Amino acid sequence: MLPDVQLLKPEVPIGLSRVGATGIKKLVEVQREGKRPIILISSFDVFVDLPAHLKGVNLSRNFEVIDEVIEALTAKPIENIEDLVVEIAHHLLDRHEYATKAEAKMTSELIMRKRTPKTKQRTQEVVKIFGEASLSRSGKKLVLVGVEVTGITACPCAQELVRARSAEKLAELGMDEGLIQKILDTIPVASHNQRGKATLKVQVTENFKVPIAKLIEVAKSSMSYETYEILKREDELEVVEIAHRNTRFVEDSVRIMAMELLKAFPDAPDDILAFLKQENEESIHQHNVVAERYATFGELRNEIGSANASGSDAAN
Repeated sequence: MLPDVQLLKPEVPIGLSRVGATGIKKLVEVQREGKRPIILISSFDVFVDLPAHLKGVNLSRNFEVIDEVIEALTAKPIENIEDLVVEIAHHLLDRHEYATKAEAKMTSELIMRKRTPKTKQRTQEVVKIFGEASLSRSGKKLVLVGVEVTGITACPCAQELVRARSAEKLAELGMDEGLIQKILDTIPVASHNQRGKATLKVQVTENFKVPIAKLIEVAKSSMSYETYEILKREDELEVVEIAHRNTRFVEDSVRIMAMELLKAFPDAPDDILAFLKQENEESIHQHNVVAERYATFGELRNEIGSANASGSDAAN
């Protein structure tokens, strides 16, 4: 019989938090009510923990689990991506009797059809969607679904600098202050732009589900405007003008996303977790900027409610 090296004692006997495999690609079919199913090209990451007395995990079991579960669950289209990752995590625990916890993550690209803002040309958009499950033998369970969308953000700081310089130049030409302000309020003022990536993940439970389409809407609302694969001249003008009338810092994007999330799910329980992230790829700098927030709905409600109450008191 061939030796099972994974069962040997390791040279350094310490436990490991996560051991597994990443980037396992599979096709997943997701059902839609009244429409044809969506076919997703999905990438799976799977992990279990490893006790100190074992040299390694049997990684072939992870691949077997994914193949078996996906084949079984996708014999017909699935309804929720979270069901799939939960089932994989359960099977990981069954196959790895020494593990105390298991994780499964699914990342897919969803192709969405959309129309340009002005000429209504047909185009497509790629959105990333996520399903994540973490289970433990003690009964702890955390399941998340999420999205990542792209958009455009325009910098408010640079715009104010351009606005101030423009006001000075117009004043030098002899224009009065009232006319200058009218011009600057009428014509969008230049700024530097970023391609932004908004990521939003929300916990789901047996009693609380979140539609992916609604998460996409919330994530998009965080930025100055949407981006498009194809734009006619009228569309391009519309995107640039609206974005520059809606400038946002990376911090603004996360805060606005949090506010829109609460509006989208007013009945969400206070203990439901949410992860919000905005990353902007700078145009005039060589670095990117990132802002994040990890909180429960209750924490977000308390903070936004307190801020609104303080604003009302100050106004009075």
